[in-house]
Amino acid sequence: MAVKKLPATEFKRRQAEARRKINERNLDALLVHSDEAEFANVRYFSDYWPIFESAGVFIPAEGEPTLLIGPESGTFARDHSVIKDIKKVLYYRESAEPDYPTIALDKFEDIFKAANGGRGVKRLGIAGYTAMSVAVYEAVRKALPGAEIVKADDLMYEMRMIKSKAEIEMLREGFRVSDLAMADVLKRIRPGMTELQVVGIAQESFYRNGAEYEAHPTYVLSGVNSSHAIGRPGHRVIKKGDLVQLNIGARVGGYSPSVGVPVCMGKMNARMRDLVSFGLEAHIKTMEWMKAGVPASAVAANFFDFVKSRGYAENALYGPCHGLGMHEVERPWMETTSTYPLRENMTFQVDTFLYGKQYGLRWETGSRITKSGVETFSDKFRKIYEIG
Repeated sequence: MAVKKLPATEFKRRQAEARRKINERNLDALLVHSDEAEFANVRYFSDYWPIFESAGVFIPAEGEPTLLIGPESGTFARDHSVIKDIKKVLYYRESAEPDYPTIALDKFEDIFKAANGGRGVKRLGIAGYTAMSVAVYEAVRKALPGAEIVKADDLMYEMRMIKSKAEIEMLREGFRVSDLAMADVLKRIRPGMTELQVVGIAQESFYRNGAEYEAHPTYVLSGVNSSHAIGRPGHRVIKKGDLVQLNIGARVGGYSPSVGVPVCMGKMNARMRDLVSFGLEAHIKTMEWMKAGVPASAVAANFFDFVKSRGYAENALYGPCHGLGMHEVERPWMETTSTYPLRENMTFQVDTFLYGKQYGLRWETGSRITKSGVETFSDKFRKIYEIG
């Protein structure tokens, strides 16, 4: 089985674009931060994603980037990072805070002092600001007395919002694997299984078909659990008559799609069928409103107007779309307060979540903005499912 990977040229392009933006904003360097949960920031520039420890990418205004890792990750980073200059810094250690007295470590002070041909860093941007631990931030602050440190997440997200050809191909592959897993789940899910047993079906399919990880914690939320917009599957036994919220996503090459389908164990009652059918109608309608040049706020306003006009306003929790890429949920959100126009090669999850007191549902798929509309990454499961 051929494993999908981004070419090294893609990372070189990103690093060069980051340097251009760093200079445009009169920064001396950008420090990008990630941990295991917020893996995408560092991986975007290095193809390395940390486990247990956290990590950083230091990109100076002039010169090549450096990957910053914790004390234990040296061989792991060597074998996975496209950035070959790798330094171990104590403050990226795991949260148990071992001292590592036998490991040679690098210091922020020396890394910053050597930057830009020895001119150092007087104005540093931080991307991944909200994910950065206090310990890392305080160590950076101490190493740069008198320097200005600014939040610079927007610099990185401007780059990540418009997808390259290579990124779009990776998303297509991720959806292909996710569709295979969804098909496997729909074949095998039955009343009497627990939610977590169904998760196991999806996970087996992911790895059999080329995924590197789950794109997100797999949602198999049944009965009243399906009303959770954010939730975790558990040992609840799926029962006849349950509506089950399935969100199945396989991460491939660092990209994290999701396919969402509501499934009933047996025949839906009339009220449930009405809500599920309307959700699918709103899901498809949302994609009809999307194309390059349309204000994002207009799509969100159309969605809420449509929901209200059909009498389902109390069942809608949030706007119709959110950004899609390395994270299954990332910037930009599509809300009535959004101030940006849709642009070609932006990618979104069209996420139609409706809920009540006893159950909820989510229709979800990925889409790419085009000049005339959208390319949908998955359209195989747009029908009402009643199983068993």
